[in-house]
Amino acid sequence: MKHLIFIFVFLMPLCLTTAQQISCSPENRTLVEAKIKEVNGLLQSDLGATVAQVGKTFLSVPYVAKTLEIGETETLVVNLQGLDCTTFVENAMAFGLMLHRGQTQFGDFTETLEQLRYLDGKMDGYGSRLHYFTHWIRNNEKKGLLKDMTAALGGVGMEKDINFMGTHRELYPFLKDDDNFEQILATEKGLAKEDFCYLPQDQIAANEHLIKTGDIIALATSIKGLDVTHTGFAVREANGRIHLLHASTTSMEVEVTKEPLAEYLKGVSKNIGVLVARPMVPEK
Repeated sequence: MKHLIFIFVFLMPLCLTTAQQISCSPENRTLVEAKIKEVNGLLQSDLGATVAQVGKTFLSVPYVAKTLEIGETETLVVNLQGLDCTTFVENAMAFGLMLHRGQTQFGDFTETLEQLRYLDGKMDGYGSRLHYFTHWIRNNEKKGLLKDMTAALGGVGMEKDINFMGTHRELYPFLKDDDNFEQILATEKGLAKEDFCYLPQDQIAANEHLIKTGDIIALATSIKGLDVTHTGFAVREANGRIHLLHASTTSMEVEVTKEPLAEYLKGVSKNIGVLVARPMVPEK
């Protein structure tokens, strides 16, 4: 997750375009075009089911942290060579949405990725990126791309200040810029007005029959100032149980958890439960 602390340097040749400000290596553009062909035929009637099928085509792709933190200014980073938990979700969602829209071009992919990653679907500097996953869920729900199901599944509310970035400025190189820092503080002030709703860990097993394959699962945390530490997709496996399809920091690759979600979470430090969001095809 982008709020955890990693020391990592990722170097890649960049091709920058001024129109959409895209950072993409030739290798990654080739991977995107190949992925568009690979997922052709995976379209399901339900977007979540489509996204889950697309997500499984990323199995064994390496986990790589901080792939979006490159350069001196914010650009739309395209990188399929290494994924963190959030970029895995974003990329699988992007390709799934393209299938439902009948889109097949590289430009369709970058536009969809920008729509998912940034506030109101428009990149406008570092502060416009949806850094907190609760903000990511809420803003993408506003766009009609998903529905927050947490409360409907038995979620409970709690008061919690979401301000990890603002109180740990030194961990984020882009926050050396005062304008970026002020934008993050403004975002955190807005988040403070919202309820933090999560499905408690001890209630997941009893409610997992309500979770659908392809639902986005975000791991809520007790860490001060932080909302979510990890994310992935729910997948119902042959045993009838919900497992987590995710870019794992343990195996360091995209995988499906060996244990069902409810049991897996018991081994996750400081986990208190999950948020659940259901992918939706927006109405035209």
